[in-house]
Amino acid sequence: MEGFAARLQSLIGEGSVSAFARKVGLSEALIRKYLKGAEPGLGKANQIAMGANCSLEWLATGCGYLYRQAEVVDRDALAAAGALVQETRPGKPMPDEEQLVTLLAYYQFLRSHKQADGFLDLARAREFGRHLAEA
Repeated sequence: MEGFAARLQSLIGEGSVSAFARKVGLSEALIRKYLKGAEPGLGKANQIAMGANCSLEWLATGCGYLYRQAEVVDRDALAAAGALVQETRPGKPMPDEEQLVTLLAYYQFLRSHKQADGFLDLARAREFGRHLAEA
């Protein structure tokens, strides 16, 4: 994918420009300006990246990971959570760590990309899943 505008359009996807603008806290007119080729300063680009849950590096350059590293599950916290669950459910089996990591990553992705009308974009989640497999 080439150019900031194309990457921005990719983040908007099938949704409306208006809804995306609200999501990232910028005006619809400004987002449309960027879609026509204007490039934001660092502060606005970071605001878009944070609101869209993508990495600033990817948004600005097309390099690096599309998704922020926050999508990656903190395995130490996962292990501690597992120990707490085991305390409350002694002797009951737990899914293996990789299954839990994958489940939590999908959950985080879907939750952060849920549309205002409740739509969960499973196609984008599958695309994210391919990113997980590479990590």
